[in-house]
Amino acid sequence: MLDLIIEPMQYGFMQRALLVSALAATACGIVGTFVVLRGMAFLGDAIAHSSLTGMAAAFLFGANIFLGALCWAVPASLVISALSRRSGIRIDAIIGVMFAGGFAVGVIIINSLASYAGDLLGILFGNVLGASWLDVLSVGILALGVMGVVWAFYKELVFTTYDAAVAEAAGVPVRFLEYMLPLLVALTTVAAIKTVGNVMVMSLLVVPSVTGTLLAQRLSSIMAASVACALLAVIVGLYCSYYFDLPTGPTIVVVSVGLLLLVAGLSPRRGFLVSWVRRDRSAG
Repeated sequence: MLDLIIEPMQYGFMQRALLVSALAATACGIVGTFVVLRGMAFLGDAIAHSSLTGMAAAFLFGANIFLGALCWAVPASLVISALSRRSGIRIDAIIGVMFAGGFAVGVIIINSLASYAGDLLGILFGNVLGASWLDVLSVGILALGVMGVVWAFYKELVFTTYDAAVAEAAGVPVRFLEYMLPLLVALTTVAAIKTVGNVMVMSLLVVPSVTGTLLAQRLSSIMAASVACALLAVIVGLYCSYYFDLPTGPTIVVVSVGLLLLVAGLSPRRGFLVSWVRRDRSAG
C-alpha cells in the first residue's frame, strides 16, 4: 500500500504537479468560500473563460501563457466591477458578455494558428503534469498573495459577506472590497488554470466550497472544510490519473464532484440519505 503512494512521487513531474495543484486548491478553497456564500460563482467562470483571449495572445507571440491569462484576468475583473457599479447594467449581464466575448476571441486567435489542436486541449483542460518549477513558483506567489490578502481583510470580508449594508454603516470599506474580491477571484482563477484548465476552473473554485457548506456552519470552519476537500480532490485525482492513465484536470474535477455528491448524501446536517433514514425511522 505504501509503495502505491510513494511510487508516483519518485518522478519530478508528479512532484511539481502535486505542488502546483495543492497551492491552487488551497487558494481556491479560501476564495471559493466567499464566492459561494456571496453567489459569485458565475464571475469566476466568466473570468476563466474570457482569459482564453490573454492565453491565446500569449501563445501567438511566444510568451508565457500563464502570464497572458494573468494580464487579461486582472483588468477583466476590475472592468466587471466598475461597469456593474456605474453603468446601470446588471452584473450578470456584464459577466455574460465578458464570458462569451473573451472566450470567442480566444478561440479565433488559436484557430488562426497552423497547428493548435494539442495546445488548445492543454489550455482548455489543463496540463498540470507538464508544470515546470517556474510554474510552481508563479502559482505559489499568486496563491500566497491571495491568502495573505484574505488574512489581512478577513474580518471585513466576513462582515460584508453576511450584511454589506450594516458593514458599510459601520465604516467598513465596502466599495473597496467589492473591487478587491473579484480581483482575488481573478488571481485564484489564473492559479488554478494550470491544474484543471480554462474550461473547468470554476469546478475547483466552487465545488469544494459547496461541499464545505454542507460540512460546517461557521465561515472559518466552512473555509477549512473547503480547503480540505479541494486538497483531497487534487491528491486523489492525481493518483487516479497516474495509475489509470486518465486526463489529470478532468479527473480532479470528477473526484471533486463525487466528493460533493457523497457529502450531500451522507452529511449529518443536510444529507438527503440521512434525512430519508431519519424520516423512515420517525414514520415507523
